[in-house]
Amino acid sequence: MESAEVARRFLGFFEERGHTVVPSASLIAEDPTLLLVNAGMVPFKPYFLGQRTPPAARMTSAQKCVRTPDIDEVGKTTRHATFFQMLGNFSIGDYFKEGAIPFAWELLTRPRSDGGFGFPEDRLWVTVFHDDDEAAAIWHDKVGLPQERIQRRGLADNYWHMGVPGPGGPCSEIYYDRGPDYGREGGPVVDEDRYLEVWNLVFMQSQLGEVRSKTDFDTVGDLPAKNIDTGMGLERMAAILQGVDNIYETDTLWKVLDRAAELTGSRYGADQRADVSLRVIADHVRSGTMMVADGIRPGNEGRGYVLRRILRRSIRNLRLLGGQEAGLMHALTEVAIATMGEQYPDLIRTAPTIHTVIDAEEDSFLQTLRTGTAIFDTAVEEARRAGRPALAGDQAFKLHDTYGFPIDLTLEMAAEQGLQVDEEGFRRLMQEQRDRAKRDAREKKSGNLDVSVLDDLLTSAGGAVEFTGYGEVSGEARLAGLLINGANVPAAGEGAQVEVVLDRTPFYAEGGGQLADHGVIRAGNGAVIEVDDVQSPLTGLIVHRGRVVSGEAQVGDTVYAEIDLGRRRAISRSHTATHMVHAGFRRALGESAAQAGSENSPGRFRFDFTASGPVPPSVLRDVEDEVNEVLVNDLDVRAFHTSIEQARSMGALALFGEKYGDEVRVVEVGDYSRELCGGTHVARSGQLGLIKVLGESSIGAGVRRVEALVGIDAFRFLARESVLVAQLSEQLKARKEELPERISGVVGRLRDAERELERLRSREVLAVAASLAGGARDLGGVAFVAHRAPDGTGADDLRKLAVDVRGRLSAGPAVVVVAGVPKDRPVVVIATTEGARGRGLKAGALVGVAAKALGGGGGGKDDLAQGGGSDPAAIDEALRAVENAVGAS
Repeated sequence: MESAEVARRFLGFFEERGHTVVPSASLIAEDPTLLLVNAGMVPFKPYFLGQRTPPAARMTSAQKCVRTPDIDEVGKTTRHATFFQMLGNFSIGDYFKEGAIPFAWELLTRPRSDGGFGFPEDRLWVTVFHDDDEAAAIWHDKVGLPQERIQRRGLADNYWHMGVPGPGGPCSEIYYDRGPDYGREGGPVVDEDRYLEVWNLVFMQSQLGEVRSKTDFDTVGDLPAKNIDTGMGLERMAAILQGVDNIYETDTLWKVLDRAAELTGSRYGADQRADVSLRVIADHVRSGTMMVADGIRPGNEGRGYVLRRILRRSIRNLRLLGGQEAGLMHALTEVAIATMGEQYPDLIRTAPTIHTVIDAEEDSFLQTLRTGTAIFDTAVEEARRAGRPALAGDQAFKLHDTYGFPIDLTLEMAAEQGLQVDEEGFRRLMQEQRDRAKRDAREKKSGNLDVSVLDDLLTSAGGAVEFTGYGEVSGEARLAGLLINGANVPAAGEGAQVEVVLDRTPFYAEGGGQLADHGVIRAGNGAVIEVDDVQSPLTGLIVHRGRVVSGEAQVGDTVYAEIDLGRRRAISRSHTATHMVHAGFRRALGESAAQAGSENSPGRFRFDFTASGPVPPSVLRDVEDEVNEVLVNDLDVRAFHTSIEQARSMGALALFGEKYGDEVRVVEVGDYSRELCGGTHVARSGQLGLIKVLGESSIGAGVRRVEALVGIDAFRFLARESVLVAQLSEQLKARKEELPERISGVVGRLRDAERELERLRSREVLAVAASLAGGARDLGGVAFVAHRAPDGTGADDLRKLAVDVRGRLSAGPAVVVVAGVPKDRPVVVIATTEGARGRGLKAGALVGVAAKALGGGGGGKDDLAQGGGSDPAAIDEALRAVENAVGAS
C-alpha cells in the first residue's frame, strides 16, 4: 500500500464519519513559540484553547511536520527523520475517549478490501496513562482487548504536550507486534523495537503553563472543552503496510535514496558508513524540498538556518560518497517532487522555484567548501605551531558562522590531521547565537510576552480583535488590555511604555511585508498614547506598542484610535507598487521569479524573488517602463473576499509559502496584477505617481532583491539625479548624452596612470634587493636581513622583495624579514631558505614572533609567511624580536 493510499484511506474513513478534511497547514508555524510545525495538532491548538472557532467539531488532516532536535542522529538509525507526516483525527468538544478508541480500532482492524488497514487483532497492544481507568475500561469492555495486552505507563510515556505552554493530556498508544524475530515478548513496556507504536490517541483536557521537561510542567487549568487529538505517523504506518523494516525503505524515501545511490555509484546495504550517508541524503532532500515549497529560504537564523543546515548536510554526504559534481541536488529534488507530488500537487506547480533555491544553495556551498578548506588549513597550521592538540571552539565557530563550514566537516577534517576540536566551546557559542536570534525574533513579534499572557489578552478582547482599517482610519474602541514590561496592569500613567489591546482597531499590524501603522489612541479622560509599532503575536490578537504621553490610560476606557494617515497612504502606495513590480518581473523572467519576501515602507519598497543569477539591466529598465505605463493608465485597484479555490481559478497569485484559510482576500490592479493579500492599497494605480527602480542585488543563494522608490520619493530622487547630471555635464564640458563615454575615458586614463605608478613603485622597492642581500648580517651562521620599507608599500610588493632577497641568499641558511605599513596597519613578511629551515628556522613560527610584537597575528608556510598587527610604531621592535629569535637558535 503506497503512502498516498495510506493517507487517502485514513482521511476517507474519518470523512465518512462526519469529519471535515482540513488541508495540511504550512510548515511555518503561526504559534510564536515554535519555529516550525512539529506535530500534527499544532494548527489545531487555537481551537483546543478556545481562541478560535473551529470550522467543524470533527476534523481530520494529514499534516506536514519537521523536527530537528535529533538532526545529528538522522541516518545513524533507521528511526530518526526530520520531515514526517502526521495523520490525525480531532474532536473539539464532541466525542472523547468513548469515540476515539473505537474509531481507531475499527480503522486498524477492518479488512483492506473494505477500506481499512487489515491489522490482525491479536497483534495489537495498547498502553494507557497509569491512572486512566476510563480508557483501560473502554479498551477492554467496549473493544474487547484482553487485559494482558493493556499496559499502564507514566508521564514519560503516556502524557502528551508540545514542550511549550499549551494544551496537554494523558494518551493511549497503540502498538503492532512485529513478531519474535524483532525482539522479546512482553509488550511495549519490554521492547519497543518488536512492538512498534502506530497510533497515539491524546485526550486533551488540560491547559499547561510553564513546561520544564517531558515530565515536569505546571497545569494551570482545564481546557474549555474535552478534546481528542490523535497522531498516526504516515511513514511508520507505510513501512508496516509495505512489509519493510524501516521508513527509509518505504516508497517515498526509498526512491530518493535509490537515486542517490545510483548517482554516487553506491549500493545500499553494502557498507554501514555509506548507508548512513544515503539515509541522511534521502531524508534531508525530502525535508529541504518541502521546506522550500512552504516559502522557507536558506539563511543564517531561524527557519532559514534549519533549512541551510539540512541542505548542506545532504551535499556534504553526497561528497562523502564520491558525488563531487554540481547538479546532484537538482536530480534528487526532482525525485522528491515526483514522489510527494501526488499528495501535495503544489510541489509540481512550484517545481521551478524549488529547483532555483536548492540549486543556488548547492552552488553556494560548493564554493564555501573551497574557501573554507583554505581557512581550515590555516587554522590547523596555527594550532600545530602553538602546540595545541585541538582547534579552538571559536575557530570552529568562525568557520561555521562566517564561511558556512559545517561542524561535522570540521570534526572529520581535523581528525584526518590528527587534531581534535573544542566541541564544547563551539556548541556554547552556537547556543549563544541561537538564543540571541530566538530572543530577537520573539521580542519583535510578541514583545517577550508569556504565551499565557497573550491568551489572556485575547480573552479580554472578547475573541479575535476586529481590524477595521480597510474601511476607516479612525474609530471608537474599548481598551481591553494594558501591559507594562509584559505584565497585565489596570492603568498606566504618563511616560509609561505600554502594550495596548483594543477590541477593534484601524491600526494595521506588521505583516505580509507591510510595516505597521503609527498613530494615537485618545481616551475620554484626556489620556493620549502615541503608537509607534503594531504586531500580531497570536492569530486574532493585535497589540499596539507605544508611550503614554499624557494622562492615565485605564483598562475598560472607551478610546478613539486614529492612524497617521500620511504614513498609511505612503505605505499603501509602496504595497500596490510591490504587486505591480512582482507582476512585471514574472512577465519578464517567468513563473520561477517567485516572491521570497518584501518590505513596504513609506515611499520605498523592496521586493525579494527567486532567480538563478543577476537580472540584466535591460530587464530592470523594461520592467520599470512597463509598470509606469500601467500606472499612468490609472487602473482600478479592487479588493474582495472569495474562496481559495475561486481565487486560484481566477489566476490570483498565491504567494510562495504563505498560509491561507478557506476564504481569502484578493487584491487586483486592473487586469495587470491579481494576488492574495491582506494589506492596504491605493484606490487607483495613478495614485502611485511614479515608480523608480534603484537596482537589484543578491541577498542569498538563489534570491535577488530589487529596491525601488514610489511617489514623491521617486520624484525627489530623479530631481537630485538631474541636478547631479547637470553638474557633471558642466564639469566635463560635455552634453548629457555624452557623459557615459566621457566618464569612461577619464576613468580609463586614471587606471592607466595608477598601473604605471604601481609599476614604478614596485621597481623602486625591488631596486634595493641587491644591496639588502649584500648587507646581510651573520647571526650564528645564518644570513639575516631586516628591512623596513617606505610607508605605503603594498603587501604584494613586500612579499616580492622578501622573495627576491631570499633568492639572492639561497646558497646558505638565510632569514629575510621585510615590514611596512601599506595603509594604516603594519604588515610583516618573512622568507627562509632551505638551509635555514634545516636548522629549524621556519617562516610561519617566526612571523608569529613578529606579529605578537605588532599586536596581531599571522601564519603561512615554513618558507614564506605573513602577519600583521595594529601598532605601526612597533615595527622596529618586531624586527628586533625576529632577530633575537634567529640569534637564539
